[in-house]
Amino acid sequence: MKAQAKWLLVCGTATALALSPATAFADRRHGGTSQGNYESTGKQSGGALESRITYSGSTRGSGTTAKAVTPVGNWTPPACWYEPISAEEFAKRTETGYDDVVNDPAQPNYAKTATAQYRDIYKDGEYKNYNIDKKDEGNWWVAVQDDSRLDEPGAWDCSDLPFWVENGDTPQGKNAVTPQILAELAYNRIQLPTTDVTLAPAGTTKVNLPTWAWLDKADFKEVSVTAALNVNGVNIQATTTAKPVSLRLEPGTPDAATYPASGTCAMNNDDSIGEPYAKGKADRTPPCGLRYLRSSGNSPFKLQATVTWEIRWTGTGNPKPTQLPEGTFGNAQDVTVQEIQSVNR
Repeated sequence: MKAQAKWLLVCGTATALALSPATAFADRRHGGTSQGNYESTGKQSGGALESRITYSGSTRGSGTTAKAVTPVGNWTPPACWYEPISAEEFAKRTETGYDDVVNDPAQPNYAKTATAQYRDIYKDGEYKNYNIDKKDEGNWWVAVQDDSRLDEPGAWDCSDLPFWVENGDTPQGKNAVTPQILAELAYNRIQLPTTDVTLAPAGTTKVNLPTWAWLDKADFKEVSVTAALNVNGVNIQATTTAKPVSLRLEPGTPDAATYPASGTCAMNNDDSIGEPYAKGKADRTPPCGLRYLRSSGNSPFKLQATVTWEIRWTGTGNPKPTQLPEGTFGNAQDVTVQEIQSVNR
């Protein structure tokens, strides 16, 4: 995942700038003057400022089409956070951004003024020359966004001005990277297996005939992702692990019954879900399955099979597994239901 530092600059007077937390420079990539906010693509010598966080383990892709586990409830992993960069790098990027804006005739005067006010804070104002004389004593922490989630409101929550943190001190800003933040970011990178349940009968079943459903334990093991940040003396990591705990069946039509009635099949002691069908079980009720009450006609029903995963993390300074919100992941599969044909003689 490439996450660029988006230093938002709320345009206005020096007082407005001081009162309105800011984190970047002007650019017209997202429409220029809309709402008075500007974003930086980071296009300069050295390229875009990418997140230094690395991921390993069962990681999914970083594109917008890659589907992530869905947290249960209102919680979501951070869509923005703060990472450290050196005093020299911060100075270079701020000066380059300043030059790009003030020398661009297409930029409005208030953008140039606000950019200059922002630069002054770190060059000649509250700080002196970007703290370069203290470069070995700490780092600047700046906002970073998950580029695959820029359409989410949470991607714009990191609006604090870049802040200085001495070596050995814990950053106090909200969403500054900590082991827990890393665990939450790893949550969003977990690659879970496709939830194709095994059915008996397979693919095509009959009206009022119990259909058995199960997931083999070999296909649904724990999966984990480790996120690590090792830069400028900051060395922390966290591992987030997902364990399957239940399967929910939604038949795709109200004209169906589920087993159990809740539609949720719990994990067995051997980490499987449900029970495979075998000869001699035709007169039994499946512990996990469903029964369709009418034909699917010309279009198969879309059976939605969703697995709930228990998610925990461990990391630097936190060796004991700690709970994160449960997540769900599933997909639909076609089920054709036919009428039972009978012949009267």
